[in-house]
Amino acid sequence: MMKYEAKDLNYKGESCGVHNWITDEGHSFYWHPDWVHIAEDQTGIHPKEKLDVKDNEKGTRAHAISAIIKHLNNWIVDEIEKHPEVKDQAQLYDKDS
Repeated sequence: MMKYEAKDLNYKGESCGVHNWITDEGHSFYWHPDWVHIAEDQTGIHPKEKLDVKDNEKGTRAHAISAIIKHLNNWIVDEIEKHPEVKDQAQLYDKDS
């Protein structure tokens, strides 16, 4: 089964403090140093995944990337659970690889 890794994200830069990454499939994710989450919108109003930071720690780009990867990989698992036939195809693909 495919798993997302940091190398699968394309960093698109920063505008007004908001950093943007996009996947090859066209899904954009945003993060601002003042946010404790990543979002799919530039305003950050609709959080998708919390950053994994300690109480006394400030979020970093590395935290944001980890949160994006976690969100994407959880999304894949959720989709496979909704569509068992995809899981069967993925297992066949893994055997052939």
